[in-house]
Parts: sequence; C-alpha cells; structure tokens
Amino acid sequence: MTELGSHRHHVVSERLRERRRDLGLTQKEVVSRLRGMGVTTTNKALSSLEHGAGLDVAKLPELACALECTLTWLVGLTDTPGRWQPDGKHWPRHTQPTTREVAATVPPLPSERVTLNGTPPILGPVEF
Repeated sequence: MTELGSHRHHVVSERLRERRRDLGLTQKEVVSRLRGMGVTTTNKALSSLEHGAGLDVAKLPELACALECTLTWLVGLTDTPGRWQPDGKHWPRHTQPTTREVAATVPPLPSERVTLNGTPPILGPVEF
C-alpha cells in the first residue's frame, strides 16, 4: 500500500469512529442502519473497520449514508461532514494543482496573438 493509501485508510477508520460517536450512535445502531440499506455486517466487523482492519471500499457509500456524511469527508478530503467538494488543503499536491499553479506553467502568448481584431482567440468572435 502506498503512503497515501495507508494515510487514507487510517483517516477513514478514524472518521468512522469519530462520526459514529458525534452522532451518539452505538456500533449496533450503525449496523442496523447498514442492514436497512442491504449491507450485511456485524458489530465486530464495524469495530474492526474503526480500528483500521478489513476496510471494504465497496461499503463506503453505505457507511457514509449510515453516518450522515459525505464520502469526501469520510476519506479525508474535507473537514466538513456534509461537504461534497474537496476543500483543497487535503488533496494530494501532486494530483491536484491549483489553477494558479497550472497557469504559471503555461508560457504567455506573444502580444500579437493575444487578440484577433480585439477578441481573444480562445473565445472566437464576440457578438453584441
């Protein structure tokens, strides 16, 4: 497992336990919620998940639903349990550069190519 994979695995197990406790749910109650969604599991299996063992990514959507949070939060890409959009500070830097970083790597166009008859070429003719 890569360093990133190991880190995410740890984050998921911590957040499962944290969210369950924040909601005031017992493991038995979470297992009952999962059963209601067609996911068969046990208290022992949930305990193992919360301690970093036996993580099954196929169950992540149902776990997130049972714990009233997003997958984005569950895997550690945001600090807000209800937020879907990654907040940027947790995203791996090598896979998600900022727009500003990408723009900095693109060489500027020569000034004569910036506009064509006063219209940026990327937009084409502008009609008003």
